[in-house]
Amino acid sequence: MKFLLCALNAKYIHSNPAVYSLRAYAGEQPGSYVEIAEYTINQQKGEILADIYRRQPDAIGFSCYIWNWALIRELVVEVAKVLPEADIWVGGPEVTYDAQQVLLHYPQLKGVMIGEGEETFRELLEFYGNRERELLGASEQGCDCRKLQQIAGLCLPDGYTSTRPLTDMSSLPFLYEDLEEFHNRIIYYESSRGCPYRCSYCLSSIDKRVRLRDIEIVKRELQFFLDRRVPQVKFVDRTFNCDHDHAMAIWAYILEHDNGVTNFHFEISADILREDEITLLRRMRPGLVQLEIGVQSANLETIRAINRVMDLDKLERIVGMIREGNNIHQHLDLIAGLPFEDYESFGRSFDRVYGMRPQQLQLGFLKVLKGSEMQERAQEFGICYQSAPPYEVLYTDWLSYGDVLKLKRIEEMVELYYNSNQFMHTIGFLEKAFLSPFVMFEALAAFYEEQGYLIGSPARVYRYQVLYDFAKKVDPAYADVYRELLTFDLYLRENVKSRPEWAVELTPYKEQIRRFYQEEEVGRKYLPGYKDYDSRQMAKMTHLEPFSYPVWDVAEMERVRVEVMDAGIRKSAAGQDLAGGGDSEKYVLFDYRARNPLTYEAKTVLWGEA
Repeated sequence: MKFLLCALNAKYIHSNPAVYSLRAYAGEQPGSYVEIAEYTINQQKGEILADIYRRQPDAIGFSCYIWNWALIRELVVEVAKVLPEADIWVGGPEVTYDAQQVLLHYPQLKGVMIGEGEETFRELLEFYGNRERELLGASEQGCDCRKLQQIAGLCLPDGYTSTRPLTDMSSLPFLYEDLEEFHNRIIYYESSRGCPYRCSYCLSSIDKRVRLRDIEIVKRELQFFLDRRVPQVKFVDRTFNCDHDHAMAIWAYILEHDNGVTNFHFEISADILREDEITLLRRMRPGLVQLEIGVQSANLETIRAINRVMDLDKLERIVGMIREGNNIHQHLDLIAGLPFEDYESFGRSFDRVYGMRPQQLQLGFLKVLKGSEMQERAQEFGICYQSAPPYEVLYTDWLSYGDVLKLKRIEEMVELYYNSNQFMHTIGFLEKAFLSPFVMFEALAAFYEEQGYLIGSPARVYRYQVLYDFAKKVDPAYADVYRELLTFDLYLRENVKSRPEWAVELTPYKEQIRRFYQEEEVGRKYLPGYKDYDSRQMAKMTHLEPFSYPVWDVAEMERVRVEVMDAGIRKSAAGQDLAGGGDSEKYVLFDYRARNPLTYEAKTVLWGEA
């Protein structure tokens, strides 16, 4: 008897740890075995249906989430047609909290697995194995139903079975003994379940008891990843640092056993970080750890309304302390559409979080999830949301649908021009021309719309060109400054061969550049790691660019802005004329073999200041 567990992931690089955990926990049951099939929601329904049919399962289980439920609903109907003898089961957060309604709408289903499914699935697989061995016929289906009713954690057409106790985390088997199944995919790891907090928009608040996996088991499993030099391990613990000792033990272990390659991602609550945790984090190799921190809002009334426990001032200080270490990628989250947060209030929240200077600022939109307190109170807060997944907010008593659409466009600008980390020097200078960063991104979004620019253009240089056009329009006195800032940002990330038209013409500088590489072939002062390459090869592998402005120095560029504003002419901080092409230029060497592990920027050196 074959039981096929189906996962429909949002992207190919994702994996579904739920189905692997079900298979691993169930083990080998006499008379039955488990097969896993992973697809993506971007595949055609017919393609997925054909693959399921070719596998000829006797029973099928779909892992259901907001990103895949719409497609799974269609597949359930079609699979029942082409495999009428196969039992179809569903499980996961998208079907757990309204299981009876799901069964009412989809009579093709045999049942729903409720909540944590490891033990439930093991017993279900045992049931199928027994039935296979006993060769039950159609006349014995009544017995079939009675045996299913004895399995806790199910919802059947005739009602719920008994409640399934929560799983002992240390009893769960390790999922990744065969890493070949996860080639080129993100590795998700779970060291705890549950969350002590009560945030009304989050399903983790339902499971209030935090359960930890035995720390010695965790260490052995992390060493497995380290030994195999896995690129990234993403912890899915809802608030990783809610237990201080557990978090410290894991962080200390990965610091001590760092292999120089593997990165670990944690979702934390920053305002509860203790001094010893911060000290430990600041000792990490750059790129060893990245932290995702949910801020959600800076509006205190909003924070209270969503039951969030957070000291925003303390969070801001701690984020700043971690940033000063310059070794940890920080990802901060905001949610639009929460109670008491109107457009202006959200702008203030954005500016405050932006001021914390994370490597990424995620501007998300409230999703009113089934089973959450927010769903129960949506009418009270005047929250109107989509009827189908992902149940995203349309408008609230404080935020109109038009405002939501404006924030969507701003989100796109933040993704393109901030979270990409490709325009950091340009954006940092440009934001000084606006009342606030939020106003800048709002104006940039309006510029895209008015001019008909393509947000989805795959050409990176296209985005640089648009930003240059925008900067010239809103801050025209600094047009030449923006040209150099964009050139610097561009070569920091990529050794482009086709020079953009807005960049300074290099012809007057070619002799100087040629001389640099010829000297370097002899002396190796700036590129000591290129001893096996001649001057022409080094010139291709690196890049040397002349600049009239100190675009690499944020403090100096602030002086440039003030000087241009005060004097009305372009002068450097040293007072030199910046017409270009003269002896005032400085040359920046971009070394792409020595990149910053946090930003992926090339190492830069000033020629003459090595």
